[in-house]
Amino acid sequence: MKLELRGVTKRFGTLVANDRINLTVEPGEIHALLGENGAGKSTLMNVLYGLYQADEGQIVLDGVAQNFKGPGDAMAAGIGMVHQHFMLIPVFTVAENVVLGNEPTKKFGLLDLEAARKKVRELSDRFGFDVDPDAVIEDLPVGVQQRVEIIKSLIRDAKVLVLDEPTAVLTPQETDELMQIMRDLAKSGTSIIFITHKLREVQAVSDKITVIRQGKVVGEAKPTDSASELATMMVGREVDLKVDKAVAKLGDTMTLRVEDIHVEDDRKQLAVDGVSFNVQAGEVLAIAGVQGNGQTELAEALLGLRPVLKGRGAIALNDKYIDHLSVRKRLESGIGYVPEDRKKDGLVGEFTIAENLMLNGSYGKPFAKGISIDFANRDRIADELIKEFDVRTPSASTHAEKLSGGNQQKVVVARELSREVNLLIVSQPTRGVDVGSIEFIHERIIAERDQGKAVLLISTELDEVLALADRIAVMYRGKIVGIVGADATRETLGKMMAGVSA
Repeated sequence: MKLELRGVTKRFGTLVANDRINLTVEPGEIHALLGENGAGKSTLMNVLYGLYQADEGQIVLDGVAQNFKGPGDAMAAGIGMVHQHFMLIPVFTVAENVVLGNEPTKKFGLLDLEAARKKVRELSDRFGFDVDPDAVIEDLPVGVQQRVEIIKSLIRDAKVLVLDEPTAVLTPQETDELMQIMRDLAKSGTSIIFITHKLREVQAVSDKITVIRQGKVVGEAKPTDSASELATMMVGREVDLKVDKAVAKLGDTMTLRVEDIHVEDDRKQLAVDGVSFNVQAGEVLAIAGVQGNGQTELAEALLGLRPVLKGRGAIALNDKYIDHLSVRKRLESGIGYVPEDRKKDGLVGEFTIAENLMLNGSYGKPFAKGISIDFANRDRIADELIKEFDVRTPSASTHAEKLSGGNQQKVVVARELSREVNLLIVSQPTRGVDVGSIEFIHERIIAERDQGKAVLLISTELDEVLALADRIAVMYRGKIVGIVGADATRETLGKMMAGVSA
């Protein structure tokens, strides 16, 4: 099936998310839609899938203009979509999930689950999915859950399959397996639109690349084009994709010691299970792993946002135990913290940039004079940090919620690095930010390390881990399965991320 998007425009109030976008996807083609976060990629695909209606333009399938009122119309026309966050019911089986909303029936309207099982087996065998139709979703690895999502679309006879950031939660091995599945689907005639911001994957699997920047198509590229060329198209300027760093000069102090800690998640399930590690002054220790293996709970426990189970482990900063300290006292002890969710935990959207930059120090110098805020000093500091950290904003009085994701992250990083810290905890520091902002944030992290700070990096991005780390610890199901050097291969780390000990 040939897909054409002709002059598609989508507005949200005064914001033009998609601006007269033209896109053609041929039958059996893997077409990468490349762009920074916030460029309009997902919005465009939501228009294609019927979740949004375009304000202008047409969707054309095999020469016939379409008018999708909702996802049901899109699916009926042969459009399938696998969302970044899976739409599966954990306690249902594979077969039950696959037919949900389109259930096959037999006599008297009874559910025909055997027909569903048969279809799942056929598709699984045809494309090498290796999916058991009777397996319960919550018992399956993330990579297999994603295959179930693909089967959901194929069972509805999808001719165009949209994959929205499909590798965000996969190990390197699962990513390779997905790419082979994509190639097999394309050979069978299925068209694939691959939405991503990961240049390595685009070059590895795509037939054609369309680059979107600020809601507009800025050009087409070939997978043989260099990563630097693709990054330049995405950002609009030259970007240095390599992190320049010298060999770590370790200090004499063991800044952070984590001793056999156990931490529960919000459901009172053990999320961190006997984790121990050290971070020395002047090094970056990275915690790698697929999201959801205890990294979030670990970071929150270190800062005091989540308790360590009583009598089950300890945390020491500069040889002083801090388990009993409040969050404020831990920050005052020299911890800088960049949380993984800047909107939820890092910023107050309704506050100005200047107000956000003093959030963790508004009660003392340099922001307070007695019991009052020193507004002149606050604004001066804000202007200096905006300039130093290249925050793109009209002024320090702009509300944080008005900034792009990359600039919001720069505000959080600026606040934490403008304090005197000896331990910097950075969790998913470049999630949802553009290539240019990634370059800047990486440089600042290495600068802190080179100044003798201890850095604990928690990231699910393997490229980021390999670029920044001096040592790498891998978490799997709440445990550290091993700690290796920065020269470890992607294959080794991928196996560790799947639970294989180093």
